[in-house]
Amino acid sequence: MKHNTIYKRLFCTSLLVLSACFLVPVSAQTLTLDSCLSLARQHNADIRNSRLAVQKAQAVKDQVYTKYFPNVSLRALGYYAAQPMIDFGVDDISSNDMRELLEAIYEALSDETDVSNRLNLMKKGAGGSIVLAQPIYMGGRIANGNRLADLGVEAAGLQAEVKVRDVLEQVESSYYLVVGLKEKSATVDAALELIDSLSHTVNSALANGLATKADALQVELKRNEIKAQQQQLNSGIRLARRLLCIQIGIDYSDNLDFGTESGKWKVESDADAKNLSTFNFQLSTSTRPERRLLDLNLRAQELQKELTRGEALPQLALVGVGFYGNLIRSNATANAVALLSLTVPLTDWWETSHKIREHNLRIEEARTMQEDYNKKMSLEEEKAYSDMVDAAMLIRSDSAALDLARENHRLATLNYSAGANTLNDVLQAQTLLLQAQNALTDRRIAYLIARRRLQDLTSQSSPTERSR
Repeated sequence: MKHNTIYKRLFCTSLLVLSACFLVPVSAQTLTLDSCLSLARQHNADIRNSRLAVQKAQAVKDQVYTKYFPNVSLRALGYYAAQPMIDFGVDDISSNDMRELLEAIYEALSDETDVSNRLNLMKKGAGGSIVLAQPIYMGGRIANGNRLADLGVEAAGLQAEVKVRDVLEQVESSYYLVVGLKEKSATVDAALELIDSLSHTVNSALANGLATKADALQVELKRNEIKAQQQQLNSGIRLARRLLCIQIGIDYSDNLDFGTESGKWKVESDADAKNLSTFNFQLSTSTRPERRLLDLNLRAQELQKELTRGEALPQLALVGVGFYGNLIRSNATANAVALLSLTVPLTDWWETSHKIREHNLRIEEARTMQEDYNKKMSLEEEKAYSDMVDAAMLIRSDSAALDLARENHRLATLNYSAGANTLNDVLQAQTLLLQAQNALTDRRIAYLIARRRLQDLTSQSSPTERSR
């Protein structure tokens, strides 16, 4: 009886635990910026395809490497002819003297042997062979082909590095887009609370005959305007979250949210913007993977030229053939032959000279493109630095503008309560405050995005990151 009581208690406890698991609502999962970047590295479609591109380049390299080794092939042949393919007898000899001599020999030996006076060969047969071809010199095409394949693997790796960098930059921009929209949504919610407070004040004044119906309608109109902004922000947040989910390679869920600790990103952007003097900006184009890709492109064009030149050079190969079968004789036999093949193209050099001229033009084109892109990359880095500095300066300016807007709203509210201001002055101050708050949010986001862009282009960390 005691055991039954214990089992019942355990059963009830288990039932309560399971019920709690099913009844408690799932809390929203919040992903930080580091989590989003980590997920993007693992699941982003473009990053995964860039890794596959590296593997494909490696497979091509492995294919070209096999050209160093002998090419071995097996062949088999069998045949059956309606009539022997070789049918020759004494009567077919055109020389009379030779024919008479052979006929005499045949008549003398015919009683002692079963030799026929006709020769029948190749009516049926079967055989197999193994062929081994070892290239010795192919005009340098095998060696240059392997060098070109090595460049392909390195280029694919650099392109994957660029793709990862660009994708992570897009993820960070989308992440801050969500964070910025959420910040604006919170700002609008706070503005609605102020409007509701103002509406209560106006309605009380209207009841006491101190305000007009137009004042109440004016406040209601402002509330509807802010609610419309709130709806637009909610729609924008949803779309931005869906875009970010696609970029980091996960399924969208309404329980999924993105954000950091309250206000942390604002503090980071403001602190970082005040310490720009410690950001060592240097033109570091040489460290960028794009620079190495330009070098590889030039080297690839030079190797293509060498491959074309090799088509007109002598080619030397060793060929070995082993055979076993009865293709001609009735009894199976085995044999082996070794061949040394030398091919010297003669008329191909005329066409090859024009191809080489084309490759020289391609090399010159690649060199010109390399010089042009190096200048453009330097300009791109300088622009990224200027964008970050400009955004930092505007953060300070917008922060001061926000302080002014807050003070202006405070004074307008106090003066309205004292009867020194009109309701329109309060609503206008509220609009300016909302605009200043949103402008500062946009500026902080623009600074963080500009900082990330400069870090990617110059391989540097920000002052706040270096101090961590």
